[in-house]
Amino acid sequence: MTQLTAMFLMFVLYGVLPAAGLYLGYRGVKKITQPKMLEYKSMPQLGYIPEKSLPQDIKLTLAQINEKGEKLRLIYGDTNNDGKIDDQDAVSETYVMIKNLMDKHVPQAVKDYRRLHDLDGARADSTKIRNSNVTGKEALLEVLNTVNAQFDELLDASYHQDGQKLLVANRYLKQRFEDEAL
Repeated sequence: MTQLTAMFLMFVLYGVLPAAGLYLGYRGVKKITQPKMLEYKSMPQLGYIPEKSLPQDIKLTLAQINEKGEKLRLIYGDTNNDGKIDDQDAVSETYVMIKNLMDKHVPQAVKDYRRLHDLDGARADSTKIRNSNVTGKEALLEVLNTVNAQFDELLDASYHQDGQKLLVANRYLKQRFEDEAL
């Protein structure tokens, strides 16, 4: 073994491997100790919020809004029915409203609650906001429940609209085939 080979081997064994071990250990400990974050496909702006920082009822309502928002985005955003929202789709006013709710308004409401909660966690859930009769948590739940109810109405409207299309198609086909039978 030449001196150069021995130096290279020593550099790898005593330099690179311990440094790699320290780095991987640091990353592993960081990943294990990192709090679990919220994951909502329709609202990626909420992905930086630790899951433990929101009460269970708020997380449940956010999950419902996320699920309904995904359905509504496809219903109102995917106008050419190819399974994805892209430049080929026509944009409707309803889709823009849904997108704004999911991208701006809901995350902003959660951020506002988190600021209240970060100031003093117990106060956000128990102290009434001045000139109102609700706490910070109740105010956020009112916002989320309003969005949730609006999404329910949009889903119902879409269901009835698609149902009406089926009825019209059925009437057309019956009339068409009855006329040909005569």
